[in-house]
Amino acid sequence: MATLLYSISLVLLPLFSLADGGSIGVNYGRIGGDLPSAFKVTNLLKSQGINRIRVYDTDPAVLKSLSGTGIKIDAVFAAMTALKYDDIPLVVSETGWPSKGDDNEIGASVENAAAYNGNLIKRVLTGGGTPLRPKANLTVFLFALFNENKKPGPESERNYGLFYPNMEKVYNIPFTVEGLKDFSGEISPVSGGNVVRDLTPVQRGGNGSGKTWCVAKDVGKDKLQSGLDYACGEGGADCRAIQPGATCYDPDTLEAHASFAFNSYYQKMGRAASACDFDGAAYVVTELPRFGNCEFSTGY
Repeated sequence: MATLLYSISLVLLPLFSLADGGSIGVNYGRIGGDLPSAFKVTNLLKSQGINRIRVYDTDPAVLKSLSGTGIKIDAVFAAMTALKYDDIPLVVSETGWPSKGDDNEIGASVENAAAYNGNLIKRVLTGGGTPLRPKANLTVFLFALFNENKKPGPESERNYGLFYPNMEKVYNIPFTVEGLKDFSGEISPVSGGNVVRDLTPVQRGGNGSGKTWCVAKDVGKDKLQSGLDYACGEGGADCRAIQPGATCYDPDTLEAHASFAFNSYYQKMGRAASACDFDGAAYVVTELPRFGNCEFSTGY
C-alpha cells in the first residue's frame, strides 16, 4: 500500500496549456535499475516537447535537474501539509497501455500501446474533449516515461514506458501540436513489430472484450489481509457484497474476499495500473474471475 499512497502524494502541475486543445504530461516512475540520470531525463523531456511531468518521490537530484527548465515542479502534498491542509485528499490520474505482457495478458503489445497513446495524444492536443463536453480542454498524464525493470507483478507492469532506459522511443508517437503537423496517422514501433495504420487497438485471442479485473495473488495471509483492510477502508471499495449473508460472502476465503475488494477498488479507480498492486498482493487478469456465484464488477 505504501507505493500507491506515495504515488498520490506528489503531483507536478505546471501552468502550461495549449491554444487549441488540452495538454499532455508523463508520469516519471523510477522503479528500475538501469534508468538514465535525472539530468539526461530532463534533456529528453525538453527534446520531446514534454512540459508536464508527475513524479513519485522527492529525490534531490530529480528536483534540481527540473529546476528552472519550464517543466514547473510543485510538491503539492508537501506544500499543503506545511500549510496545515494535510487532511484534504488529492486525486490524480494516469492512463497508458503496456507494450509487452505475459501470455495471458491479451492486448499487451507495441501495436496496441502505440495506437492507444497515439490516439489519445491526438485527441487531447486537438481539443477533442469528451462526448459530454466536446469543447473541454483535457489534461492527461501518460503512464509512464520509462519501462521500469524492478516493478513487481505481471510482465506488463514493467512495460508501460514510452521510452526504454537508453532513452530510445518504444514506438513513434508525437507529444506536441507541432509534432502532429507532420503526423500522417501512421504509427510504427521503433524496434520491430508490425506497422499500425488504422490506430485501432487489436484484439488477439482471449475473451475479445478488452475488459480487465484485479484479483489477489497467493502471497500469504498477512499481505492479503492488509490489502483487504485498505481496500474496504481507506480505499473506499464497495465491500458490502462480501459481508456475512451477502451475495459474495461465499466462498468464505481470504483470497476470494480480497479479490472482490481489490477489483472493486481497481474499477473505482478507472482501472489504472497502479490501482491493482496492493503492495504486490494483486494482479490484473483478462478473464472474468470465478469465485462461487459471485459476480465481479467491470466498471464498463
